[in-house]
Amino acid sequence: MAFTLPDLPYAHDALAANGMSAETLEFHHDKHHNAYVTNGNKAIEGTEWAGKSLEEIIVGTYNKTAVAQNGIFNNISQLWNHNQFWEMMGPGDSKMPSELENAINASFGSVDKFKADFSAAGAGQFGSGWCWLVKNADGSLAVTKTENGVNPLCFGQTALLGCDVWEHSYYIDFRNARPDYLKNFLDNLVNWENVASRM
Repeated sequence: MAFTLPDLPYAHDALAANGMSAETLEFHHDKHHNAYVTNGNKAIEGTEWAGKSLEEIIVGTYNKTAVAQNGIFNNISQLWNHNQFWEMMGPGDSKMPSELENAINASFGSVDKFKADFSAAGAGQFGSGWCWLVKNADGSLAVTKTENGVNPLCFGQTALLGCDVWEHSYYIDFRNARPDYLKNFLDNLVNWENVASRM
């Protein structure tokens, strides 16, 4: 069964007051995300990966030793990444649940230190990629960054929060100011209840 583009969990203009414009969502979701769906379906057609889940394809096609990943991985991983990304954001003022705050404090010392580490990872990712808050197999939390479409599934980690730092994610609203985009993401866009639910 072919993968489909999921609807946004909110209207295109729902995040505008929080710093992500309707124009960004129209380009990012309707065009970029949709291209990963279309190209991913084409890439797996007639292969052993047809009929497998996104997660199975990502883990099965990731090559730890490759400088660049293949077309199946790139498109399917980006499809999964974006499915998560929309859910990790939301309109309004989201409060961090105590369970998540306690886990962040235990791993980073404070929420402010976590935010600084997360922002530094995103700003420091050379070229396109993502920064993540992940849960390791031992239950500890960590901040990571990945190139292009690589994600925590490739390393046996649980993605709690991910921020897309490809230019198409922020250039309309923030031009080349990636650090400003990251600060706004953490301060105004994250759906912390969703992040906590992934623990």
